[in-house]
Amino acid sequence: MAASLAKENILKRIREALINPVPLPFPQSEGGNSVYVSSNEEPIVVFAEEFTKLQGRFAFCTDQNDFIVQLQHLIQQRNWNKVYCVESELQQRLQAINIINYADLPSCDVAITNCEYLVARTGTIVMSTAQQSGRTASVYAPVHICVASINQLVNDVKDALQLMKVKYADHFPSLITFASGPSRTADIEKTLVTGVHGPKEVFCFLIDSN
Repeated sequence: MAASLAKENILKRIREALINPVPLPFPQSEGGNSVYVSSNEEPIVVFAEEFTKLQGRFAFCTDQNDFIVQLQHLIQQRNWNKVYCVESELQQRLQAINIINYADLPSCDVAITNCEYLVARTGTIVMSTAQQSGRTASVYAPVHICVASINQLVNDVKDALQLMKVKYADHFPSLITFASGPSRTADIEKTLVTGVHGPKEVFCFLIDSN
C-alpha cells in the first residue's frame, strides 16, 4: 500500500512538471549561435598560432616547389631514411627528391599524409579512413607530417563536419580523426608526456594553392 502511494506521488509530480515546465535558465545556449568569440585574424594566422600552441610545427609554403624544398631540407636535417607514404599524389612529389617509400609503418622514421581539413580555431588536423593512409599512418609513426592546401582550411569543427557530410554523402567514412598536435598524456601528478599514444612530433605543411 505504501509503495503504491509513493509511486502515485511520483507520477503526480511528473505530470505536474510536464504541465508547467521549468523555463531554460540560459536560453541563449540553445540553438545555432556560436559560443566562441570570432577572431578578426585570417584563418591561416589563427591556425598557425593555435597549432604551435599545441606543440605542433607549422610551415607555410608559397607553392608546390617551395613545399618540396622545405620538406627535403627537413628530411635531410633530421636524417630520416625510412619515410612512409602510401598516398599516390604525395609519392610522386617524394620521388622528385629521390625519396622511395618505406613500406613498414611500425619501424619507419616518419609518416607523411594528406588530410581532409584543417580547423583554424582549434589548430586541428581532420583526417578520415577515406584517405589512402587509412587509420594508422598518423598514429603509429613516431613523427607525422601532414600536407594540406590553403583551400582545406576552415574556421570551426562544425564547418569541417558539414563539408564532410557533403563530400561523402553516399559513403561516409567509418572513422574521422581530430589531431591537435602531438600525442599528450598526463598522469595523476599532472606530469605531461608526449608521444605515448601517438606521434611525438606533428608537422603541418600548408601550401598556398592560389
